[in-house]
Amino acid sequence: MAHYCKTCDTEVSMNFCPNCGEPAKLKRIDGHYIMHEIEHVLHFERGILYTVKELFINPGQSIRKYISENRSRLVKPIIFIIVTSLIYTIISHYFHIEDEYIKQEGLPANSAFVKILTWMQGNYGYMNILTGGFIALWLKVFFKKYGYNFFELLIMLCFVLGISMLIFAFFALIEGFTHFKLLNVAGIIGMIYLTWAVGNFFEKNKISNYFKALLSYILGFITFFIAIGLIGITIDLLTKN
Repeated sequence: MAHYCKTCDTEVSMNFCPNCGEPAKLKRIDGHYIMHEIEHVLHFERGILYTVKELFINPGQSIRKYISENRSRLVKPIIFIIVTSLIYTIISHYFHIEDEYIKQEGLPANSAFVKILTWMQGNYGYMNILTGGFIALWLKVFFKKYGYNFFELLIMLCFVLGISMLIFAFFALIEGFTHFKLLNVAGIIGMIYLTWAVGNFFEKNKISNYFKALLSYILGFITFFIAIGLIGITIDLLTKN
């Protein structure tokens, strides 16, 4: 009796599909499978630890290789930024780190803008992707001659912002145990890392690239918050009428 691949419907006569490579029969999920998946994610040769190491040591070369040569060594950028943002969110919520930093005094609690800010606090992964989109637009303006498209720049920023979230997570963890106020320090170091990593991505020996990277970061955040402010105001005006 002929067997067909459940993924691409190709006839399979051996252990793996000759067309897509999927196994002819999936193994049952058990404890060994779970341990293998955890090891795969943390594997130092091509997992999240390897990705963090490469992005700290040589972010420009690592990300350029991911975009143009080899996409199997680093963790997928969207997954990376969501996971790193989740790590920071868990730490900050557990220690209530942001309660003394983020205040919304003078703003009506039921306004759309406040609700958007509250949502952002609980969804840093998605917020970073959205913020990265605005920064990418400015990078496209300042680094047009390098020929990267918007989506390639966004992927680069997912890696860089992911490391920034790990920096925040590290300082949040220390603050949680020591009660020293360190989140502002984390913000400065995170901005320095982003400036260095983005400048390194384009051309590490060109000093002006680092200034352009910093300017893109600042303008990206400003335009992002202007945009959500306008969206909040628009929603409030429409709901009142």
